Amino acid sequence: GAISGYNNDLTKQQTDNTVSQTGLYMKHGMSIISLRAKIQGFIVLDYMKEWSNAKKDLARWVLEGKIRYQKEDIRDGLENAPSALVDLFKGRNKGKLIVQVGEQLAKKEIVSRL
Repeated sequence: GAISGYNNDLTKQQTDNTVSQTGLYMKHGMSIISLRAKIQGFIVLDYMKEWSNAKKDLARWVLEGKIRYQKEDIRDGLENAPSALVDLFKGRNKGKLIVQVGEQLAKKEIVSRL
């Protein structure tokens, strides 16, 4: 139970720089209990039956401007890869983060090169 963590030093990081599960419980456990909060994971595959309707709703909402999305965040040049990686881990990218190296070829150019 919770008593096992009463004397833990919650300010200390573990050697692998993670926070212990006991530490997290001791810091937030009573709030979780008193608020009767529930944490539950889910996988999109759990909702495959709803996918057909959801796809239609999402498309309509995009067209109506109710939701917006950006598919790609493109950074040009290999020299920008280090900062792009930092941005990725800090959550600064919008959509999929791509570092584009070299010129982008049209499909016709690719076929003609074959």
